[in-house]
Amino acid sequence: MSFRRGVVRQSKFRHVFAQAWKAEHCLDDVRISRVTWDGPLCAANPKFIAVIVEAGGGGSFLVLPLGKSGRVDQTTPSVCGHSAPVLDIQWCPHDDNAIASASEDGTVKVWQIPDEGLSDPMTEASVTLEEHSKRVGVLAWHPTALNILLSAGCDNVLCIWDVGTGELVYRLDDTHPDLIYSVSWNREGSALCTVCKDKALRIIDPRRGTVLKVREKVHEGSRPMRAVFLSDGKILTTGFSRMSERQMALWDTHDLSEPMTVQEMDTSNGVLLPFYDPDTNMVYLCGKGDCTIRYFEVTEESPYVHFLSLYSSKEPQRGAGFLSKRGVDVNKCEIARFYKLHERKVEPISMTVPRKSDLFQGDLYPDTAGLEPSLLAEEWIAGQDAPPMLVSLSGGYTAPPSKHRDTLRTRPKLSPGDTPTAAAAPPTRNPDPERVATVTTGQETDGDGGREKREEEQLCEVLEEVKALRALVLAQGHRIQLLETQLARIEDETSDLGERERGARGPSPHSPGVV
Repeated sequence: MSFRRGVVRQSKFRHVFAQAWKAEHCLDDVRISRVTWDGPLCAANPKFIAVIVEAGGGGSFLVLPLGKSGRVDQTTPSVCGHSAPVLDIQWCPHDDNAIASASEDGTVKVWQIPDEGLSDPMTEASVTLEEHSKRVGVLAWHPTALNILLSAGCDNVLCIWDVGTGELVYRLDDTHPDLIYSVSWNREGSALCTVCKDKALRIIDPRRGTVLKVREKVHEGSRPMRAVFLSDGKILTTGFSRMSERQMALWDTHDLSEPMTVQEMDTSNGVLLPFYDPDTNMVYLCGKGDCTIRYFEVTEESPYVHFLSLYSSKEPQRGAGFLSKRGVDVNKCEIARFYKLHERKVEPISMTVPRKSDLFQGDLYPDTAGLEPSLLAEEWIAGQDAPPMLVSLSGGYTAPPSKHRDTLRTRPKLSPGDTPTAAAAPPTRNPDPERVATVTTGQETDGDGGREKREEEQLCEVLEEVKALRALVLAQGHRIQLLETQLARIEDETSDLGERERGARGPSPHSPGVV
């Protein structure tokens, strides 16, 4: 009798293992929010961890330094400016101190957290965004453009904001007939994918306000779904079958007629939240109410989504936060970290690749998205797209000083009653002070080589200024066109109203033919 040896797929992530941190490194006595909204309720970046908590008579969330552990005192200050429960929180990808929150009160607020954390309760937001008529449950920052934020509400409306000016730049109210469950940007931020209560997957061009593609009944079950854009342009969705089995499916955006693969999970009723790492092409599925976290690797080989392993514990999770790659410990080959929410505890869980070497493992840590944005808000509004600006994690990540990061901090605060002027000009790109200083000192010390380098740098600065001005002109032209359209519509409505009023009054006694 002969046996055929099974072929094991080669992957450096095949042996990834999950390990919960010791009890003394957890956060205790955190009253996790009991809202029924199917969100993660937690967000983490290299500086802070934010957790939505119970609040009497309003909505609030805790912001704690990432390294904090132990008991969280009940008097710990929180961010508490919403008048109803908070449903979603998202850290800005280009500013580790800026966080957006969405609430049942129908508003979106952006907060600037001090470097040292909160010493007093924070009630005044840097920006308050009001457009939705019902509660707002989904937030998504643009991956590459500074200060662009998307919000989705229970009014079935998508809003895209420039939080640097507090201005609503796009409103998409005809694209969804029902409640929006999930929104995800693609890698360059040129398109969105959404899933809705009508069970359809949509690919949308947000700047044109058009639906590019639709796939009906992505998952046939009636429970909520989720969708996430992968870095190669494919889309991964989670949902439920007609028999209430949890499913995961992969879709090719060029042909949505059939999924590339569908995998059945189990019959639990918790919504599967997908967390995607574009650097390793791994997907982590965390079900609300589950005791498990499943993780997969997405490749070009069939069946395309390969199961790697399963982390299991005794207690179910109320939600989970996913730490951005810049915050992981590269010295321990940690490729991902979760913050699992228990009923009154936050427990870190590290995903680690076992390696014996103490050297930096470059194959585990390709360059990842850094803080520096690729585009300004007005450049993206004018039609430009760009991939993320990547940084190396060799030796750990240290945030460089950036002129962009103070945009939100130094702008005038907007109270809920304020409305920004429609023609407010977006900021223009200023020359980098460090570069200017280098050019100035080089004039005194360099010879011909220094002069050539200086001239090249000055040319780059001029080209940058021209590019920024061109983008500004395009953005303002686009804005003027929108305002002219609104003005024409108002004039038409005013004219129609005047005609109806004259008709209601009847003919004037001085009109010809009136005796």
